[in-house]
Amino acid sequence: MDKEFIITEDGSHTIYLPEINEHYHSVHGAIQESKHIYIEQGLLQTTGNPVTILEIGFGTGLNAYLTYCYAKEKKLNVNYISLEKYPLTKDEYEQLNYANNIFPESSFVFQQIHGAEWNTVVEISPEFKLHKIQADLLTYRFNPTPQFDLVYYDAFAPGKQAEMWTEEILHRVGATVKKGGILVTYCAKGSIRRAFTDAGFLMERIPGPTGKKEILRGKKTI
Repeated sequence: MDKEFIITEDGSHTIYLPEINEHYHSVHGAIQESKHIYIEQGLLQTTGNPVTILEIGFGTGLNAYLTYCYAKEKKLNVNYISLEKYPLTKDEYEQLNYANNIFPESSFVFQQIHGAEWNTVVEISPEFKLHKIQADLLTYRFNPTPQFDLVYYDAFAPGKQAEMWTEEILHRVGATVKKGGILVTYCAKGSIRRAFTDAGFLMERIPGPTGKKEILRGKKTI
């Protein structure tokens, strides 16, 4: 797909895909969106250490980079697993300005994260292990034993990629989460909330970032 690089309202990039009329991040601010949803309402709500994270949609690598930076600040050990069917090329990810806009002292880590080999565990630092998996969520088979403390569900919107939000897929992802684990997503649709509820989560609507009224967060109860 063709990609256009857009500067959002907080000065950070998002990528626009004209073919499906979709952005990777909010035009109201890519960094503020990711910080609010995945860091403040996800990572910082966890209580264990280490934390094993599943991300659905590696995309620009922004969530992974922010997670590394905040985990370092909070002295968390993180195992970060991310699924992505269509990784960015080196020419594409080198255009992104996230590392210049937040935690510039760790800007080299953003390049390390993107440059890490796919489909293998890479130690970005002693506290942060990254496993990027190039795979299609629709056909990927997870370990049947619940292993994740936290899920970032960051696929493209249901109106653009409905197949990523079916009950079957959401239940399959939900089954990977440990009891007491957390799931966060920017999508607040009632059908998505109900599907995750059926998958064993106590779901709640919470205030969203700038430009979005609500998001969803759930805690696995079974």
